[in-house]
Amino acid sequence: MLIIDSKDCENIDKALKKYKKKFEKSKVLLQLRERQTFTKPSIRRRQEVLKAIYKEQVSSGKFE
Repeated sequence: MLIIDSKDCENIDKALKKYKKKFEKSKVLLQLRERQTFTKPSIRRRQEVLKAIYKEQVSSGKFE
C-alpha cells in the first residue's frame, strides 16, 4: 500500500504526481505484467545470459 504525506496547503495535482512517482518506483506494474505469462526457468536464464553477452559487447565497443 502506498502512502502519500500531503500538507493541507498542497495542491491535489502535486499529491497525484507524488503518487505516480512512488507507484513507478515500487515496480508493481512490472510485476503484474511478469506474472501474466509463465516463462520457463531455462528460458529466463537464457535471456539473462544473452543480455549479459550484449552488455559486454557494448561496453567493449563492438557495437556502436
